Amino acid sequence: MSACVPTRTDHSSSATGASRFQRPHRPPRSGGRRPRPRIAGADVSASIAVFLIALPLSLGIALATGAPLQAGLVAAAVGGLVAGRFGGAPLQVSGPAAGLTVVTADLIQQYGWRATCAITVLAGICQLGLSALRVARSALAVSPAIVHGMLAGIGVTIALAQLHIVLGGSPESSAVDNVLVLPAQLANLHGPAILVSTFTLAVLLVWPHLPGRTGRIARRVPAALVAVAAAAALSALTGMKVPHVDLPSWTSHALPGLPEGPVLGIAAGVLTVTLVTSVQSLLSAVAVDKLVAARKGPQPEVTRSNLDRELAGQGAANVVSGALGGLPVAGVAVRSVANVSSGAVSRHSTMLHGLWIVLAALLLVPVLDLIPLPALAALVMLVGFQMVSITRIRSASRHREMLVYVVTVAGVVLLGVLEGVAIGVAVAVAVALHRLAKTHVTAEISPEGVHHVRVRGQLTFLAVPRLSRALNQVPRGSEAVVELDGSFMDHAAYETLQDWRDAHTGQNGRVEITGRSGQRFAGPASGAGAGGSAGTGRHSASHSTHTCCRPWTPWRNHHCDHHAPASKSTPGRAGGSAGQLATGLSAFQRNTAPLVREELARLAREGQTPSQLFITCADSRLVTSMITSSGPGDLFTVRNVGNLVPPPGAESADDSVGAAIEYAVDVLKVQSITICGHSGCGAMQALLNSPPDTPPEADRTPLRRWLRHAVPSLERMRSKKHSWARISGRMPADAVEQLCLTNVVQQLEHLHAHEAVRRRLDEGTLELHGMYFHVGEAQAYLLQDGIRIGETDAVFDRVGPVEDPEAEGSLEESRA
Repeated sequence: MSACVPTRTDHSSSATGASRFQRPHRPPRSGGRRPRPRIAGADVSASIAVFLIALPLSLGIALATGAPLQAGLVAAAVGGLVAGRFGGAPLQVSGPAAGLTVVTADLIQQYGWRATCAITVLAGICQLGLSALRVARSALAVSPAIVHGMLAGIGVTIALAQLHIVLGGSPESSAVDNVLVLPAQLANLHGPAILVSTFTLAVLLVWPHLPGRTGRIARRVPAALVAVAAAAALSALTGMKVPHVDLPSWTSHALPGLPEGPVLGIAAGVLTVTLVTSVQSLLSAVAVDKLVAARKGPQPEVTRSNLDRELAGQGAANVVSGALGGLPVAGVAVRSVANVSSGAVSRHSTMLHGLWIVLAALLLVPVLDLIPLPALAALVMLVGFQMVSITRIRSASRHREMLVYVVTVAGVVLLGVLEGVAIGVAVAVAVALHRLAKTHVTAEISPEGVHHVRVRGQLTFLAVPRLSRALNQVPRGSEAVVELDGSFMDHAAYETLQDWRDAHTGQNGRVEITGRSGQRFAGPASGAGAGGSAGTGRHSASHSTHTCCRPWTPWRNHHCDHHAPASKSTPGRAGGSAGQLATGLSAFQRNTAPLVREELARLAREGQTPSQLFITCADSRLVTSMITSSGPGDLFTVRNVGNLVPPPGAESADDSVGAAIEYAVDVLKVQSITICGHSGCGAMQALLNSPPDTPPEADRTPLRRWLRHAVPSLERMRSKKHSWARISGRMPADAVEQLCLTNVVQQLEHLHAHEAVRRRLDEGTLELHGMYFHVGEAQAYLLQDGIRIGETDAVFDRVGPVEDPEAEGSLEESRA
């Protein structure tokens, strides 16, 4: 169960500090030798799965950039061996990334391949420098709309370029040119290339959705490998004339050379490669953390990725890749997801995948030469289309960042990656400033004559004139409520509001300031006279309450500030109970809803999966979410008068309780059921005060009929010669408390009689708990473990620390 705002993901490290990806440290054996690291079988199988995906993708990305095809294999091998060994995200797989295709293609066109390798080396050195400065986490401050817009723009550019190869032609140098020459390309189609490409796309799309058990087994082979292999077989069997992969001899492999060209242009290229590789790698590392944390079943201990170390590993990989004539390297989400999904447990899987790439590049050259280039183009084109994620577009729209997303996509497609990102950052800053300055200030009078000034948005000096104008409309000596629906307030706005409050309370006015920013005004107004203190003391006290209790403190046991006579409480007017309800709902929407909206949206999508059925009394003093520190989705709660559980088949049984128990146990699969009683229970008092031997026909009211289910509790208590229920070492204070404790145990026996509960108990998949809450002490007690049905003794133990030393001393005296 969680605190005020529940969170679901826990990245805490283990007690030993060992990483989930590595075995705990062991002391060296005798002789000073360390034991050889063992490679888990899961790592071997995962490395093969990643290798089968990485091999065709690396060749396809190299083809899309215009670089030598061997450069893609070099980058894949270096990404696995170097970044896998020295990076800070052990399960992340690095290699040539589709997000770098446009950048690399532009550099090759402007400066040549050897100069591009040198730029890659310089970018790696820059990454090493940034890692030394420990600025990796600051890259996460970039708006997700910009990052996803950049990737979408790159995806569009890649898809447009590869479309020409799919149609049998060759791509142009820019996305705009590719669009302009597309009609001419459509008029001059190449049949064999289109057939191979279409066949490849069909396999890629159909393979992941093969039905049945056979399909489930077949899907273990990556779709990319199956599609490329099938296209190669089709081309070889039919003898179609399409271009194929042509890997030159490694002896002629080009190594980096000194770049020649304008210094500013080369610096911009280095900056672009550094920016794109760093941001993509760090975001991918964070995504891998989430995937590992979400894996089901017993898993090794997990820790968050070390982003600075990951940046250093990527820098080292780019230095080595560029020096060996390879493409720029970055963390790749597709391969990383495959690595995690295949069950990898350490960095060995990433490194082994790099080793398999090296062996394939050296031993499988004749096999790789059979791959048709249109098949690789179709594969990369599909990857480009998939980079335009519908989910990301919906997320940008939901968070009102669609303008930033669209502008970034357009900038990347029309101008380039660095220019598009720069424009996206500028638009994001402008949107943020617009939201900061966009503040709505309204003033109105309630039917009770209370003046409400509502501020929607952030309070900055730009909004001070509008705020002053609204505050000056409040008459002297009147009652006013200022609602601040924003989390930020600068000094100018604070002084304006503070000065007005001091002046208004000094003229015998009453002021209440609510909202998140209103906490800065807690306590009596400085400089207020006697009248001002009298007018604001009650309001100020309400703001000293702990923020965790904010959702329910506005009621304050119905001591509301705007009581209207009952006769004036009419539907549609904000008075009496209707006013209290409207005030509470308004406070929830203003203060609490922004904090829980994301969690509630997740629960709405995924459905409820509570871990516990909580049966308690309908008493208004029992706030279950508060005393259990639970949040939305944690408890499946049943409340009734007296926290009763009618036994199955009992006379006047209430099917609603039995239905809730059956639904929680059989459908929701809760892990435990708790019955919670409390002190001063009115139902138990009514039961004690009922005349003895009351005939059943006298139970004419619904309450009397309902309390029949508590009669066994009363009989159980009266049948004992001595008080048998104890509460944390002391005897019950009176007969009511004794009956409240006894009723919890009795209702547990009734609960055990339900068939669904008894079945789960026999299976060992369900636990029953008894709980007692003392309202006056704000203290919870749990029924001692080991209580069995039918036992004649029960002890409720205190839960949590004892805050009052004197109370603890009196407790020890009572035990003595």
